[in-house]
Amino acid sequence: MLSVIIPTDGVEQPAVATLAALIPGAAAGVIKEVLLVDRAGTGVIEHVADVAGCGFLSFQGTRAAAMAAGARQARSPWLMFLHAGAVLDAGWIEETTQFIQRVSSSDRPRAGIFRYARSPYSDASLADGLKFLARLIAGPSSDQGLLIARDHYERLGGYADARRSEARLLRQLGRSSRTLLRSRIIVA
Repeated sequence: MLSVIIPTDGVEQPAVATLAALIPGAAAGVIKEVLLVDRAGTGVIEHVADVAGCGFLSFQGTRAAAMAAGARQARSPWLMFLHAGAVLDAGWIEETTQFIQRVSSSDRPRAGIFRYARSPYSDASLADGLKFLARLIAGPSSDQGLLIARDHYERLGGYADARRSEARLLRQLGRSSRTLLRSRIIVA
């Protein structure tokens, strides 16, 4: 049903945290495959992928280009893009399933973006306040994850190997074709 693409920078801990949050989705049959796309080439993430039973792709380039490479390799009709270190709330499985069913049965393509949540263990700072204001004014940011049908992703042109490509895709979606999901995503 769903392929998850996670770009990484060769650091084990954030990738493992994200993978741990995905285990219930795999057990429920929502996730068909997980692809770790490593841009560092150190071998650390390849080992993590092997241990976790994930697909692995080594890639040199921007994070957006790495996600595009992962999307080309993915086999499912639905794609979920998550940054390494992003952890989904427990309710994401049911909501994601319902979202996919609603969008699949309608004639209107939509993409889902998870609701941002700051880690309860991090100290609040002025930068957090500014990021909050930016989300209110400009809309969601790319670190909030993206759930999108493959055909809709391809019609929009997907991620490109260009600066600010992730933000460009979110802008192309516009407010009318994206849904802010209730499930939260804690971004490290």
